[in-house]
Amino acid sequence: MMNFKNVSRWHIPILLLLGLFSLRAIAADTLLILGDSLSAGYRMSADQAWPALLDAKWRGNPGGVRVVNGSISGDTAGQGLARLPALLKLYKPKWVMIELGGNDGLRGFPPSAIRQNLSKAIELTEAAGARPLLMQIRLPPNYGRRYTEAFSAIYPNLARRYKAPLLPFFMEQVYLKPQWMQDDNIHPSPAAQSFIADWMSARLTPLLQHDSAAAGQRNG
Repeated sequence: MMNFKNVSRWHIPILLLLGLFSLRAIAADTLLILGDSLSAGYRMSADQAWPALLDAKWRGNPGGVRVVNGSISGDTAGQGLARLPALLKLYKPKWVMIELGGNDGLRGFPPSAIRQNLSKAIELTEAAGARPLLMQIRLPPNYGRRYTEAFSAIYPNLARRYKAPLLPFFMEQVYLKPQWMQDDNIHPSPAAQSFIADWMSARLTPLLQHDSAAAGQRNG
């Protein structure tokens, strides 16, 4: 513990300033990413995945937002939902970006069941005082037009119902460059992660800034 009797007067403003920066760091707003292998960094280290790169990008800015990656490869919407209460309690995020449903669709789960689990995730997020952000997920066309259209419609319908921002599916950009895909032709490679982080930053930043400005006006 520091003995303030030995601190000269010119040190005091510096100590106060350092204390202010520490408080800001502690109070940094948090964005929780609740996703599957597309965000978990499948077959790569966690610090290579785009959420970690986005965190590094944002945390370097004054008042930067902290990004917590709560994604697990292979998770369905139901499995992500089951983990969400603990994540909300632990990290107390201001925003939760839900990137789930792809594994459900690939397994042919009924769209009604997917919609129900995503609805519950949104409602849990709101009940915790956080802002839900929903990512559109799309399936390969070989699943049949009827199923893929019903699946894709889940996301804009939920966004309208809950007045939640709907983010575009970043994989639609990654698919365009074969070198950004792993050899399974499903997951983005490490080479794609920096692009995804920048692409997501460009779309998330205006939403987060708008919410922060609105909160400031309400508290002002």
